[in-house]
This record gives sequence, structure tokens and C-alpha cells, in this order.
Amino acid sequence: MEQSRKKFLKNLVIGAAAIPTVFGACKKNDSDKSTSGETGANSNNSACANSPQETDGPYPLYSSRNNSITHMDITEGKTGIPLNVIINILNVNNNCKPLENARVDIWHCDKDGYYSGYTNIGYLGTQNNENATFCRGIQSSDANGQVKFATIYPGWYTGRITHIHAQVYVNNTLKVTTQIAFPDDINTIVYKTNLYAAHGQNTSVARNSADGIFADSLYAELAEVTANTNGGYDMIHTIRISA
Repeated sequence: MEQSRKKFLKNLVIGAAAIPTVFGACKKNDSDKSTSGETGANSNNSACANSPQETDGPYPLYSSRNNSITHMDITEGKTGIPLNVIINILNVNNNCKPLENARVDIWHCDKDGYYSGYTNIGYLGTQNNENATFCRGIQSSDANGQVKFATIYPGWYTGRITHIHAQVYVNNTLKVTTQIAFPDDINTIVYKTNLYAAHGQNTSVARNSADGIFADSLYAELAEVTANTNGGYDMIHTIRISA
């Protein structure tokens, strides 16, 4: 398992260099938003406009936003299908050019739908994870406006579709609180695998279009997710802020 994780981290760094930064250039009108549907991705939302603001709850864990989670590999021993995360940060105030030195905080649940830092009730019963920080990380964007994380494909919990939470700070000022959605077809495939089969398919929210957060903003919050040759997935997503 450790050798596999090291290989995955190495490929994350090498593979990231081959993924181009997504620039906002073309305009997208309201009709484009309504027809982009669930087959699109954030890279298709090319309007140079701020990413949607969303709730940070219910598990933001501000008390543990420190050096302990300032790392690229955020699995902290959690098992699951590897997920290579690339997030591009673009500055709306500079024609959507890449923004360097933006702090990006992300967090998500484990494969069974439980969050670190809290006591959760889920399909495996009540779990006390108050002393844990798994699936949480902080990175600063590089000269290409990119941050990279190695994690696992998130599970789901009652009332929500699969997602990742993200916040972007510039000079310690919060610029956006948003969320990242995953393609419905990829969710279905992942939740049929042996690692995720015990929890299975999402029985509470069947699709992104039925999710209370993503239903009106999926055009800007749906990530591009593709299978890689290492048995995991690569995710690329763009967040636009005014800095």
C-alpha cells in the first residue's frame, strides 16, 4: 500500500505538469448555462466570472487549519480509490490569468461518508473522528495558479451528492467558499467497486441535478474527472476569484 501511494504521489507531480492551466476567455450567456447539463465540466464554463459561493458547512473544522494539514497527501491512512486533484485558481480582476500564492483549503468525507474533526452518524453507526484530520488539506498555488492534492474518491452521506468543499484565501482574506461536484457516471462506477460497495449507490440524492447545492450552479462547479493508468482518477477543476 505504501509503495502504491508513493507511486501515486510521484505520478501526481509529473502528471500535473502535463495538464494545461484552464484560462477564462470566451463569454458564456445564461442560455449556455442552462444547456451545459451534467455532461459538462468546469473547464467548459469559460466566462471570466467569480465561482459560485456556497455553504461551508456542516464540517469546516476551522480550529485545525494549521501546519498539520498543510500537505499534498491528505489521505492520512484512509483507504479508497486514489484521486489526483488539480485545482486552477484564476483572478477575475486580471482577465482570469493564473493567480500565484493563493491559499486553497479543501475537505471532504471518506469513502464511507464520515468527516474528520467531528462525531458523525452514518451507515456504519456513530463514529467519533474529533481528533482526526483525514481528507483535509491546505496548499498554495504555484506560478501557474495550480494546487495539487493526493486523496481518495469521496463517499456520500444522506442528503448530499458526492462533493469536495473548497475555500480560497488571498493574504489571509477569504475570497470564496465553494464546492466541487463529480460527474454522475463516475460516481456510479466508483460506488460499484469493492472498496465502496458496502455503502453502495447514493440512495438519498440520485444525481447532481437533484442536489440542493449544485442544482442551480452545476455549470460552474462540475469537475472534469478521468480514469488514469494507476487504478485511480484525475480531477481538474477551475476556481475563479476576484483578487
